[in-house]
Amino acid sequence: MTKICVIGAGYVGMSLSVLLAVKNEVTVLEINNERVKLINERKSPITDKEISEYLATKQLNLKATDNAAKALSGAEFVIIATPTNYDPKLNYFDVSSVLSSINSVLKFAPDAQIIVKSTLPVGFTEETAAKLKLHTLHFSPEFLREGLALYDNLHPSRIIVGTHNDAVGRTFANLLKESSLEKDVPVLIIPPTEAESVKLFSNTYLALRVSFFNELDTYAAKKGLDPKSIIKGVCLDPRIGDFYNNPSFGYGGYCLPKDTKQLLANFEHVPNCLIKAIVEANRIRKDFIADDILSKNPKTVGIYRLIMKSGSDNFRASSIQGVMKRIKAKGVNVIVYEPLLKEDSFFNSKVVRDLTAFKNECDLIITNRMQKELADVRDKIYTRDLFHNI
Repeated sequence: MTKICVIGAGYVGMSLSVLLAVKNEVTVLEINNERVKLINERKSPITDKEISEYLATKQLNLKATDNAAKALSGAEFVIIATPTNYDPKLNYFDVSSVLSSINSVLKFAPDAQIIVKSTLPVGFTEETAAKLKLHTLHFSPEFLREGLALYDNLHPSRIIVGTHNDAVGRTFANLLKESSLEKDVPVLIIPPTEAESVKLFSNTYLALRVSFFNELDTYAAKKGLDPKSIIKGVCLDPRIGDFYNNPSFGYGGYCLPKDTKQLLANFEHVPNCLIKAIVEANRIRKDFIADDILSKNPKTVGIYRLIMKSGSDNFRASSIQGVMKRIKAKGVNVIVYEPLLKEDSFFNSKVVRDLTAFKNECDLIITNRMQKELADVRDKIYTRDLFHNI
């Protein structure tokens, strides 16, 4: 049994903690006392069906604390899963939480192998290891969906560890592989900088695919064509595939917007056209959506849910917020239906928690994805969702 400390109780940290606690001793180090309390009561601090089920039904060797010395003492592996938000002023990820975590490990568990799961700028791991004269710092990209983070760890598409120590890389990969439910998981041990690149290029490709089908939809809308027919025909090509192709208001959430911007920043002094265009395409798509909504001359627009996607509790950088800000800037009255919001206003727009009252108050309701509870006001709905029938 390996003693592991996981720093951070977001969706990455929680999914890894629960996954590994089935066969290992895991301590979560988290600064939020409410999250610590929930974990120790076997309740999930985030919205994730499998995490909640595992906490409630599995025998897990898992505890949480806000005490760094207690959490890190005796740890063989420390997994850093703290947030690295993109700072537009620095044109770079804010890696302060990662650096702070590394310093804590060096203080309380100097012999531990440090695996960073937080998304990093390309080159960060090797630069930091050289600066601190560390041979124990490694990077392992995660490929998880919000709301399905534990599911994706139980059924991983691949396990990648960025390290110059093959033995450590394989040991950590085996910890993840043995805790998964899959027998044959591809494992790739590569240098840290290449692993950092894999993460950013993977997410930027997904953003590219979202942007491609959004621009197809924009084209069809402007030309009076049926986008659904075009998408179906395009995606019958097995090289393209029938997935990740439903138009939206733009790519959003915690990862794609910041990762595409960081990759573009890493392209400084490197010739590029496509990466720059992917970032720009998301802005243009939101401009088109907002203009299309404004063309209908609505008096009161209702925003149905601020969350990034169904099954998530994350509002960060959801595409509908970009649309909302654009139409508010034109003076349109906007109200918000979001049951997860505790505040009575959001960006100076009234929050309505009663769905019936929300429907009655709006003459146009915008939703990124169609939902059954909106079926009775279908004539008020504005969406670019083509494939969710209600």
